[in-house]
Amino acid sequence: MEIRKRAFGLAIGLFWGLLILLGTWWLLLWGSPGEIFSKASSFYIGYSYSWGGAVIGFIYGLVTGFIAGVFIAWLYEIFCKMLYKK
Repeated sequence: MEIRKRAFGLAIGLFWGLLILLGTWWLLLWGSPGEIFSKASSFYIGYSYSWGGAVIGFIYGLVTGFIAGVFIAWLYEIFCKMLYKK
């Protein structure tokens, strides 16, 4: 079975981006100090634990999730070819 790399990358990217966006907004609504989410600013330049920072985190999450998804689909293809030679 062949996985479409861009489609899989987009699915993972949207999932990761929305997780950051909605997770940040949810914690802000509940008044949490956001100790875990604020650590994302170490590797997502421009992200902050704020309403606007969540949008920047969504963009970073979309891009990094897309790259990770394409990489995972690529590895899947390689392993399928190695294990199930046709």
